[in-house]
Parts: sequence; C-alpha cells; structure tokens
Amino acid sequence: MPKPNIVMKLGTCRSGVRRSIFLLGTLVLLISIATLSKFYSIRSLIVTDNFCNNHQVNIESPSRLGSEVKKTVDTVIDKIQKEMDSLRNLSMDSSSTLPLSRQSVFLADILGLIESVQESMPSSDDTTNQRTSETRAVHPLLKPKKQSDEPADYFLIEEIRKYVRIKPNRLGKQNFMGANGTFTSIGHACFAMKKELEQYMDYDVGEICNDDWKLAQKLMVHGCDPLPRRRCFSRSPQLYMKPFPINESMWKLPDNRNVRWSQYRCKNFTCLASNTSRKGFFKCADCFDLSGHEMPRWIKQVNLDHNNTNSTADFLIPEVLDIKPGEIRIGLDFSVGIGTFAARMRDLNVTVVSVTINLGAPFNEMIALRGLLPLYLTVNQRLPFFDNTLDLIHTTRFLDGWIDFVLLDFVLFDWDRVLRPGGLLWIDSFFCLKEDLNDYLDAFKMLRYRKHKWVVVPKRDKDHREVFFSAVLEKPPRPFR
Repeated sequence: MPKPNIVMKLGTCRSGVRRSIFLLGTLVLLISIATLSKFYSIRSLIVTDNFCNNHQVNIESPSRLGSEVKKTVDTVIDKIQKEMDSLRNLSMDSSSTLPLSRQSVFLADILGLIESVQESMPSSDDTTNQRTSETRAVHPLLKPKKQSDEPADYFLIEEIRKYVRIKPNRLGKQNFMGANGTFTSIGHACFAMKKELEQYMDYDVGEICNDDWKLAQKLMVHGCDPLPRRRCFSRSPQLYMKPFPINESMWKLPDNRNVRWSQYRCKNFTCLASNTSRKGFFKCADCFDLSGHEMPRWIKQVNLDHNNTNSTADFLIPEVLDIKPGEIRIGLDFSVGIGTFAARMRDLNVTVVSVTINLGAPFNEMIALRGLLPLYLTVNQRLPFFDNTLDLIHTTRFLDGWIDFVLLDFVLFDWDRVLRPGGLLWIDSFFCLKEDLNDYLDAFKMLRYRKHKWVVVPKRDKDHREVFFSAVLEKPPRPFR
C-alpha cells in the first residue's frame, strides 16, 4: 500500500512542476511580445522619420535592447525544452525520481531570467518621458545628462573602467562560487584620489609598467586599498642576480643589484646599514645592521646603544614559546623591520609571515632576499587570512601611541578573528604617553584574553613622559552558544 501513495505524490509533484514551467514559459513569451512590439511600433518609425527629416542622429537604437530581450527569451525557451525532455525521460523510467532541489534550482534560474527581462523594460514614467522627447525630436547629445551611479563612469582612464565593471560568466550560469559574474572593486578613498589613481592606471596594456611603486603605496596608505590589478609587466632590476643560498642569506646583506634603488635615498645596502645618515623609517634606522643591531634581538637581553633607551624586547622568544610548548607553528609579525623576528622563529621551526611596507627603504625586498615571506599590507586593510587559523600574532614599534582608539579596536578585533582559540597575541614594546596609557590598556583588556605576561616600563630617553607596554595574551576558546 505505501508504494502507490509515493507514486501518486511523485506524479502530483511532476505535474505541478510541468504546470509551473508552462506558466513561466507563457509569461516569458507574453513579456517578450509586449517588449518587442513596443520597440518596433509604428510610433517608433514615425519618430525615426522625424529624426531623419531634421538631419539628426539617434544614438541609442532600441533594437539593441530588443535583441538582448530576444536572446534572453531564447535562453528561457531552450531551458524549458531541455527540462521538459528530462521530465519526459524520468516519467518513462519509473525507478528514477526527480529531486525537489533540482526543481527549485531550475525554477529559480527561470525566474532570474524573467526578472532580468523585466528590469530591462522601461517603466511607465520612462515611457512617458520617452514619448515626450521623441515627439519633440530632441537630439540625444542635447539632452541633459543623468548622474550615473556606476563607479566606472567616474573615471576617464579606460583601464579603470574595464576593471571596475562586472565581468559576466561566459556560460550564463552561476559559477562554482555561486555568482553569475566576477565583481572587482577598489577602495572608496580611490574616488577622492582620482588624479593619482588615473596616473597609476595609465599605461600601455602588455608593456612594462612605470616605476611607480611609490605612487601605489601612497594610494594604499591613504585608503585606496585594495588597488586595482594592472595589465602591464612590473619592472625588474636591470642586473638581477640569484639570491644567496638559504644558509647564507639570513644574516648576510643581499646583492645591491637585486633592488631598484630609484625611489630611495640610499642606493645600496651598505648605506642603509651605516649609522651616518637617517635612512627610511626612523623607528628602524638600524634595522639593516645585521651583525650589530639585529643579531641579538629576541634572543639576548642587552643594551645596544649608549643612551640606555629600551632598545631590546621585554620578553624573549624562548620564554614565550615555553608558554605553549610545541603548539606555536605558524604566525604573523605585524611590524616594521627586515624580518629578523621571522628569522629567529624559523630557527625554532615556526613559520612567520612579516607584514610591512616600504617606508623609505626596501623592507619587502630585504625580507624576501633573506629567504623569508613578506606580506605587503597596510594597517588599513583586513588581514587576508581565514578565521581561527594563526597560532601567534606579534607586533612591535608599529601600533603605538599615534593610533586612533577606534582604529585600534578594528585592528585588534581583526587580529582576534584570525587568531585561533588558545593562540598568543604578543604586544611587544607598545609605547604611548603616560596620560594615554590607561585608555590603550582598556582597548587590550576588552579582548578578555588570559594574561601570561604583562609589564609597563618607562621610556628612559623621554624624561618619563612616555612608557612602554608589553604583554603576551592568550585568546580564550569562546565555545559556541
């Protein structure tokens, strides 16, 4: 007895699907007939004749929209025919059943195509305005231009316009990501930096790009981030030499020929490593001194200068790793430097990605030439990591007392997002004014992390007006509720 009931339900379901498909097909045909009759009416012929008599040009031909509607209708008819054939085959095979999910997907696809036809049809207000303008036979170039909401129409350089426009899928279906096209974007601040962005995107397709990385970095720092991709080849050093072997590259200055020096004050690594002039970022003036300044960092507690100015970290790498023995495997160093923290962690079998930008010196090039992984990223941007994936985040001498409290909140919550439960957040030598200390500490306390290490010490070269704060904090599990 149960079997006939199932068969009857399947038959009812199939007949319902057939009726739905038939109704949808009829609706599409009616819409197409109404649309095509509008664009090929006698009135349009009269208006065209008026335009010809007045020696004027009709720029936007309605036949273009009519052809697009016809193409969509043909697609719908083809889909319905294929689905009806499939249903017919299923009805012949009594052992097969048609999943309801397939029916819903098919109907959603047809409805989407019908909606696209509906959106392409002008509304009643548009029809009235069109009749008025056609009767007056006003040349299209003399009509007042409407304000466009398309981002591409804001820019003049064609490469930007091509990049921003939606790229539809060639097969006309949703791709494996569930979208019917590719949607490229640029940062909202790019619209405020139109001149600089158009300069950045003004190039010959397939040729060598301009030496304009500094312009690109200016755009990034001022919020035009992410930058659009370009279709030109990046410039390389004229005499690029292969990097040193990994057993040499970590603590040896790279070959000068592997960097384009045109945008820097120093023109070689020896200049950067010397102490005779201020080069690059002032907080990292000695970063390129591998044998002197960099070698003992995070390994030994020593004072590296004669002014006794808190020049080493408050905590050392071995004692931090001992908090979670064997658990720290991958991490992120969000600092300004040449990757020495990542180099020391690599010696202890921990993989660390170094985030930095080129503030007056080739920091990214130096990190890569040492055999480490640089991530060219600003503090404005969301971290390109998935949730709960990193074991460690370390930062030093970067997110300091200059940062706005709201921005600090956004940054810390993004770090919390990518840090796994039980992962460590290492705040290394965060300095600020004494009067701001409690406000900044509240921002870190708001994370409600477990405190493993926590210390506040005076900055000894500023008459005690500034202080250093360091901490090692553990992200709580936060189980699902």
